[in-house]
Amino acid sequence: MIDNINRTSRNIHPNNTVIKVCDTEIGGGNLTIIAGPCSVESEEQILEIAKSIKNSGANILRGGAFKPRTSPYDFQGMEADGIKLLKLAKQETGLPIVSEIVGLRHLNLFEDIDILQVGARNMQNFELLKELGKTNKPILLKRGFSNSIKELLSSAEYIMSSGNDKVILCERGIRTFETLTRNTLDLSAVPLLKEISHLPVIVDPSHGTGIAKLVSPMSLAAIAAGSDGIMVEVHNDPDNALSDGDQSITPTQFYDLVQKARKVKNILL
Repeated sequence: MIDNINRTSRNIHPNNTVIKVCDTEIGGGNLTIIAGPCSVESEEQILEIAKSIKNSGANILRGGAFKPRTSPYDFQGMEADGIKLLKLAKQETGLPIVSEIVGLRHLNLFEDIDILQVGARNMQNFELLKELGKTNKPILLKRGFSNSIKELLSSAEYIMSSGNDKVILCERGIRTFETLTRNTLDLSAVPLLKEISHLPVIVDPSHGTGIAKLVSPMSLAAIAAGSDGIMVEVHNDPDNALSDGDQSITPTQFYDLVQKARKVKNILL
């Protein structure tokens, strides 16, 4: 169906790839729930959220230490200090961590991060992808907001052709003419990717919509469409979040979402 797609292709690798991160298996029929704040803001904030999502049923903690922002004047993250706080949250909760890497010079800071996230803006940063392909860490690869499914798979090929087969694809919405949502969440990409590729596919409805009230319904729709998991932004005080408060749900809303998500998953089994 798509030329020059080899290592990601289900034709080459007919069985679903399952990626193990600590005690969590991503893919293979498992429902992976990744949650946490857009940005690490303080020790109190990240620990409170991490403990809350762990009790609600999250498998993996997400949190941004380095934040690529559209405006250079917006909060750019706590950087190395943020990484230290994520590690502390892992020690407190046992949750593995996923965090975004924005440049090669930061790679040594991510030694204790369990999953390296490549954000939408870096999906075609090919030098970064090739270097991440030399690591042994799972890579969560987000689709660029103006990129096709073919281009997403080609970026995954860059990582895999350099030796790292632990790639998780992430649909996070694409840019269209619609202005009422931050992006247009392309859920048709989920079953299409599952047909073309053997790699796990998760969905990020927080960035896909940009609206907190839409996170739960789109999460459930993503699971119904066959995704291997969801990644949602959770904040204990969204109104005062330093980044992406409008698309962050509260810990209480997250608990309700997890209960519904499990019910949808059970229907599909």
